[in-house]
Amino acid sequence: MKIWCCLCFTEDDEFEDSDTMKEGIPVIEGDPEGNIENSEDVEMQLGLSLDLFRSRDTADEVESFRSLEDMIAMRAPLVADNSGEAAPADRRVTKWWPLIHGPRRYEGECSSGVVGRGSNGGGSSSAIDDLQHKRARVLASPKFYYSAAMSSDAGGSSSSVDRDYNISHGSSGPTNNEMSFHNFVWNKGGDDNSFDSNGGNDDGDENGTSKLEDLEVRMDLTDDLLHMVFTFLDYVNLCRAAMVCRQWRSASAHEDFWRCLNFESRKISVEQFEDVCHRYPNATEVNIFGAPAIHLLVMRAVSSLRNLEALTLGRGQLGDTFFHALADCQLLKSLIVNDSTLGNGIQEIPINHDQLRHLELIKCRVMRVSIRCPQLQNLSLKRSNMAQAVLNCPLLCLLDIASCHKLSDAAIRLAATSCPLLESLDMSNCSCVSDETLREIALSCANLRILNSSYCPNISLEVSSFLSVRLPMLTELKLHSCEGITSASMAAISHSYMLEVLELDNCNLLTSVSLDLPLLKIIRLVHCRKFADLNLQTTKLSSITVSNCAALHRINIISSSLQKLSLQKQENLTTLALQCQDLQEVDLTDCESLTNSICEVFSDGGGCPMLKSLVLDNCEGLTTVQFFSTSLVGLSLVGCRAITSLELKCPCLEKVYLDGCDHLERASFSPVALRSLNLGICPKLNTLSIEALHMAVLELKGCGVLSEASINCPLLTSLDASFCSQLKDDCLSATTSSCPLIDSLILMSCPSVGSDGLYSLRSLPNLTILDLSYTFLTNLQPIFESCSQLKVFKLQACKYLADSSLEPLYKEGSLPALQELDLSYGTLCQSAIEELLAFCTHLTHVSLNGCINMHDLNWGSTGGLPFEPPSVYSSYVIFSHENIHGSAEQRNRLLQNLNCVGCPNIRKVLIPPEARCFHLSSLNLSLSANLKEVDVACFNLCFLNLSNCCSLEILKLACPKLTSLFLQSCNIDEEAVETAISQCSMLETLDVRFCPKICSISMGRLRTACPSLKRIFSSLTPP
Repeated sequence: MKIWCCLCFTEDDEFEDSDTMKEGIPVIEGDPEGNIENSEDVEMQLGLSLDLFRSRDTADEVESFRSLEDMIAMRAPLVADNSGEAAPADRRVTKWWPLIHGPRRYEGECSSGVVGRGSNGGGSSSAIDDLQHKRARVLASPKFYYSAAMSSDAGGSSSSVDRDYNISHGSSGPTNNEMSFHNFVWNKGGDDNSFDSNGGNDDGDENGTSKLEDLEVRMDLTDDLLHMVFTFLDYVNLCRAAMVCRQWRSASAHEDFWRCLNFESRKISVEQFEDVCHRYPNATEVNIFGAPAIHLLVMRAVSSLRNLEALTLGRGQLGDTFFHALADCQLLKSLIVNDSTLGNGIQEIPINHDQLRHLELIKCRVMRVSIRCPQLQNLSLKRSNMAQAVLNCPLLCLLDIASCHKLSDAAIRLAATSCPLLESLDMSNCSCVSDETLREIALSCANLRILNSSYCPNISLEVSSFLSVRLPMLTELKLHSCEGITSASMAAISHSYMLEVLELDNCNLLTSVSLDLPLLKIIRLVHCRKFADLNLQTTKLSSITVSNCAALHRINIISSSLQKLSLQKQENLTTLALQCQDLQEVDLTDCESLTNSICEVFSDGGGCPMLKSLVLDNCEGLTTVQFFSTSLVGLSLVGCRAITSLELKCPCLEKVYLDGCDHLERASFSPVALRSLNLGICPKLNTLSIEALHMAVLELKGCGVLSEASINCPLLTSLDASFCSQLKDDCLSATTSSCPLIDSLILMSCPSVGSDGLYSLRSLPNLTILDLSYTFLTNLQPIFESCSQLKVFKLQACKYLADSSLEPLYKEGSLPALQELDLSYGTLCQSAIEELLAFCTHLTHVSLNGCINMHDLNWGSTGGLPFEPPSVYSSYVIFSHENIHGSAEQRNRLLQNLNCVGCPNIRKVLIPPEARCFHLSSLNLSLSANLKEVDVACFNLCFLNLSNCCSLEILKLACPKLTSLFLQSCNIDEEAVETAISQCSMLETLDVRFCPKICSISMGRLRTACPSLKRIFSSLTPP
């Protein structure tokens, strides 16, 4: 049988024979060719309707198929016919729904009438034989072809249409035992079509065989392969697979896939369910929970399915006849009934079965239940409102009667004591349970290992002053919200020497816990309001949870397995003693009452030799902290505001957090493995000692009273000592000699640093960044002599520098590697600034913000003679090859960024081409209130900011690469702006907000003057 991709067929081919090309899907039982008719046949074959499995997810899947149809239909007009010309309008809309909703009859699957049209009429018999072993041919070519593969038979050749589509002919195509899925492209006709008019490839061999045959990969779809693939499908997809062909229908109906009949919350009728049971009599599992008429359905299942092993049902009423009929299901092992009424609700329900091993009657309404199941091992009666349960289950191991409020104390005692092999008992929320019942259970059930008696207010584990409940084999005990549990109850628990899990949450009368249990692993004490003392001695303890115990003040733990301890928000905890050899993480956040003695616990010899992480955040009782630990890696003291002294001798310490330690005065980190340290949040620090062989970054910003500092960090590269007003020359000299690799040194607002300290910088051969802003320096000669590799030099607000202080820069060639110079808010005169800018051509970033002595920025003079620029610049002439490169005698400026923000006395800025600022890309002149004229011709200038230059009147620009121009709050008129931007062919952003002389209707003129504009910001002021 050969199946061709339906995407290749147009409307005419799709309905070539309306009698045979139906949209039916499954194979008809009596059709020898395995033709596909409709979904009713699949329902008859599988015994169920697809509507049973339809849910919201199924509906979404159907919608996704419809979306696929719409997508394909949108692309269908692109399809060209076989001849290479565009298909007619009536044939362009291809019928895609047969591909999605069900297969059609293809070659090898057509009726006998259609087969008669073939060239030799032999397709029918071969199609029947090939149904049992279909073979797919899949193209491996990376391209997609719209035309189907061409083939010929021994009798002759077919027509071009027959060869192209190869449908409805029994023998004109390839062999019938193959399925061909051919990829496609949308052929546009003409020379682009890779196939000739006969459907063959132009490059085919002399026999006319397409080269696509060399790219085909055969894939066997045998029955075994289908069976293996179908094991991954659910019922919905199995039913869909059954609609493909006869082989798939037969494979999907295999009994291996239908051994578990799951009709949970499905609307299935009794007739449908009975038919399914007759078709699959070997089913072993049935789930009809939430189905209508569950009593009738389950009776059909019990009577029809003799191999039934698991049965799940619920949400309905079950008559007593069902429980009498259970004996007929001799192989039944599991029965689950949930949220149902058993019988009439007031009669006794007997459950007798010799093979039943698992029984659940959850949330069931029944007066009395009698269970006689000699093989039963697990029984759950959870949340059922029965008044009595009679059990005859000698092998029962697990009993769950949680929340059975109507069970009396005597009924619980009778039920539990009748099961001598009981190992797990859950009687939580059974408020009638007493200590006497618990003692009887302990005597009768010697193997009891798991007990949950939570929310049982009458349990105290003390029958009398001389008699207690003893459970020696118990491994797990849960006593949540047991109001009778007190410190005296711990004596009874201590006899459970095999106990591993103990949970005592919300035991409000419990005041202390003292246990010596060698196997205890987990203990929980949450919301115990009166709990004050914890004493544990266990070698296996691995988890301890103590939270919201407001009265807790003492903890003593001895364990060789505990690795993590969290005791957050224990506000009254004052004493902590630990002997935990493997403890690695401790969190004591918000333990406000901890004292300095806690440091001994976590230092070497304190009982935690493997401790790596310690969190003491917001422990406001700590004042003097000293840790001597060879294992500690991380320490957090965030919010410990009372600490005044810190001493750390932790050679493995890599992280320390001191945020909020506002009162720290003395700190010693010697030795530590820190790579970075921030002490800028300690404003009262006055003495510092650091020995860190691996530290690279140290921040002391804001340590205003730091006067003594010993820093021994041979790998330190960055030191920020900003605002360390007490830092002296001797301290700076000692630091530079012990940290020779520093390349960034920030000494901003360090007025105590003088010439001696600056001369010590010669010990830093790698120093490239130096910040001496806001200092009282008068002489920079130590810098020029000591820092030959300096690249960034900041001298903001150094108002005591003389005009000749920077002469070595432009007269002697000092600091040849300098690139960035910041002289903002200085007092240098106009001539010093002009000479600096004229001769220091190697500078790339210059900041002159707030320089009150700068009047003009005029680079239009050469050799002291004024330069007369042309009235209108032409970028094609100014930036010609000769002007850019110039003569070898003139040097190009490397300046890239120039900032002159807030210079109140500057009036004119002139930067002509002769200034040779070919690298200038950013110019910021904002907030210069007296600036009137700007004349700039820079080839690479991209950013120009003239905002808040309220006196600006003249603007001339010859900047072909300018992209952003800001004129916010400028008093310039629109004609000047229009003339200026006309020379900027790449301008994209223009900001003219709050410009009183530019109105909103001028935006069109500005866009006309500069067509490259993309964004204009304006305040839209009316004219």
